[in-house]
Amino acid sequence: MAAVLAVDFGTSNTAAAVLEDGRVRRLEIEAGGETLPTAVFFPVEGGMRIGEAAARALIDGEEGRYMRALKSVLGTALIHESRLIGGRRRTLKDVVTEFLVALKARAEAQCGVVFDAVLSGRPVRFHEDAERDARAEADLRACYQSAGFREVRFLYEPEAAALASSGEEGEVGLIVDIGGGTSDFTVFRREQGVQVVASHGIRLGGTDFDRTLSLAFAMPELGRGGELRREMGEGRLPVPQAIYGDLASWATIPFLYTRETERMVEDLVRFAVDRVRMERLYRVIRDHLGHDLAFAVEAGKIAANGGAAGAGIDLGVVERGLWVRMAQGMANAALADHGAALRAAIYEVLMQAGVAPAEVGRVVLVGGSSLMEMVVEQARAVCPGAQVSRSEAFTGVVDGLALATGDT
Repeated sequence: MAAVLAVDFGTSNTAAAVLEDGRVRRLEIEAGGETLPTAVFFPVEGGMRIGEAAARALIDGEEGRYMRALKSVLGTALIHESRLIGGRRRTLKDVVTEFLVALKARAEAQCGVVFDAVLSGRPVRFHEDAERDARAEADLRACYQSAGFREVRFLYEPEAAALASSGEEGEVGLIVDIGGGTSDFTVFRREQGVQVVASHGIRLGGTDFDRTLSLAFAMPELGRGGELRREMGEGRLPVPQAIYGDLASWATIPFLYTRETERMVEDLVRFAVDRVRMERLYRVIRDHLGHDLAFAVEAGKIAANGGAAGAGIDLGVVERGLWVRMAQGMANAALADHGAALRAAIYEVLMQAGVAPAEVGRVVLVGGSSLMEMVVEQARAVCPGAQVSRSEAFTGVVDGLALATGDT
């Protein structure tokens, strides 16, 4: 029987595990850790780096191309566009494949076997559109096959997490899986094992939270919402918004670093009413500081979520001493629409399952973004009598995938 590798390929982080003698063995695919940041760095010279090594290269200011949130481009035309990356032309499909090749090699080195088969997690919906959703799975399948896996199977991520969850016989449980790019929900019953009742998903995740907070708090300091003087005539024009949306999105940041974008921002600086803020935008584009800015927003989100006094976004990488206040209440207010969408999705999966909120005995939070207090509040608002478990947030999916390989 072919050796099967369980892979939780996430927007933000990736994990791998195997089933040995009926027990889950999580693999150390990152030095000292069981999760690997889903990020790559292509230096001007040398081979691709992944995970923490990719982030270190970026932070150290090494010249090259950093990319994150690769999963979010699956099912889109962007994944097949050829670009100059790491000294040669590559598509993002090539990049995802190279990441999976490296992951496979690390897993094989640890286990001493060749993995011909993979059981991969996938969100309930990569995309809301059914055709694009199917394309996304086909894209990921093709990447796994190009990476050397002859057999590729998929399992919904929240259903995998349900298999790994703890609880009492007869209990009704709800998985709330908030990943980097998607949110998934599964209702299950514990009756002679785990019986999945219904699953539902929406395209909303932690990178969307980051994007919203960046647009609300960081981007105004770079001229978003400002005005431009007309080159001829009276009156003023609003500053174009598209560049800020791309700069606030992990997946699109690398594609802003072109001479064409730089020239466009030079024109914005020339006509900006608030030239100081617009010059900050120019500095970010010219010096390739988009990812540094995104990391600063992410750090600010984490601080605000923890209720830290004086929480905010440190924009010192853009301008010395530049800092924007973002307390927990301010962040939650900016994310209010996302909270409403999550609550609606929880009600939807309960309705599909024919389960009343009061019947849910346990809510299991999965995915790093599920630890946002906003997510906890929505789960408790819908299922106030349920016990909320956070202990399996980072390992629930990969553990369940490994258990499911025993059915192969």
